[in-house]
Amino acid sequence: MSATTPDATPYVLVLYYSRHGATRTLAEQIAAGIESISGVEARLRRVPEISATCEQTEPEIPDSGAMYVELDDLRHCSGLALGSPTRFGNMAAPLKYFLDSTSELWMNGALIDKPATAFSASSSLHGGQETTLITMLIPLLHHGMVYAGVPYSATELLETTQGGTPYGTTHVSGKRGDNDVDDNEQRLALAQGKRIARLALAMQPLRETK
Repeated sequence: MSATTPDATPYVLVLYYSRHGATRTLAEQIAAGIESISGVEARLRRVPEISATCEQTEPEIPDSGAMYVELDDLRHCSGLALGSPTRFGNMAAPLKYFLDSTSELWMNGALIDKPATAFSASSSLHGGQETTLITMLIPLLHHGMVYAGVPYSATELLETTQGGTPYGTTHVSGKRGDNDVDDNEQRLALAQGKRIARLALAMQPLRETK
């Protein structure tokens, strides 16, 4: 379904890029948090790889995992959770490439007054997780979205020894990428999903009457 009707169940788009699986795991936990809130659904989507070879294209349907995102998935969402691994303190190129294609939505104001949040992963504890989250925040603000992080009512922020920030849930994957998403990171992702779902429902009347 690429469009919504007034009778359709609102959904939060959980859109991510993941190379080795950690960001995908966080996306799935955030989706579980969203689905735990009555009256809203999670829609998991990912962005395809990009290539320096102009002739190379991805198949329309990926071999495994979430479907590739379409612009209408973003256009009709009631909220957005955006995820990317850290690339030198920035979001990964495939996600940036997709966001750069959303000018039509910006010109039409399609995302104004919709809540958004972000999540990330890096190999080291100080690998630029927070700056990566901020790079994802900037285009969302340009779209007129309302950003929501993770408040300290999620007490795991005070207990975690790996990932987790008030800007959004994060994961520390380790030098070899073999750290599992730990309990604190999972609980933070669930809490983040629940919060964005509640906000998506609460902010719907604001969008309908603006």
